[in-house]
Amino acid sequence: MHKQAPPTVDAPLSASRTRVAVIMQRRVIQSRWQDEVWEPAGVLTGYAGAVEPRLIVNEQDTTQWLYPGFDIVLKRAEAQGYFHNVSTATPNVFVLWRMEEGRAVPHYVTVSYDEASRWMDGGAQVDSVVMPHVMRGWVRDFVERNYQPEPKKRNRPQSFLAPKDRGAI
Repeated sequence: MHKQAPPTVDAPLSASRTRVAVIMQRRVIQSRWQDEVWEPAGVLTGYAGAVEPRLIVNEQDTTQWLYPGFDIVLKRAEAQGYFHNVSTATPNVFVLWRMEEGRAVPHYVTVSYDEASRWMDGGAQVDSVVMPHVMRGWVRDFVERNYQPEPKKRNRPQSFLAPKDRGAI
């Protein structure tokens, strides 16, 4: 099971932290290889309800579970990853999840493109959902205050260097 903090009634999108709930969805599909697909269906910001996962949709072809209690904490060390995310046409929230007892269970949530990439490089199951509009402004504001792109360094072509200096770069 994932780690959950007790519910709070925090103001949504405080300075560098917000609480979210993840909706995981099971869809029945027609395929020779599998009968169903699990995926994140959305993220709710400022959710302050019960902390236990609960079934919210139970239909023949679709099941949805609500998993509350995930904190997204913006850190300066990840500012470049936030920049990479919010500079796209459609920013995302990334959910790392695992199958447990026949159900998809989210474990971590991030808005850092770079952090999600590291998770995937490590072999984790990571999917994305569209970032809620209220979160976009919050992340963009953080990026504007905390991210300074490193100036690009131009490497001089080797032919412009003295022969004794070539290969030293």
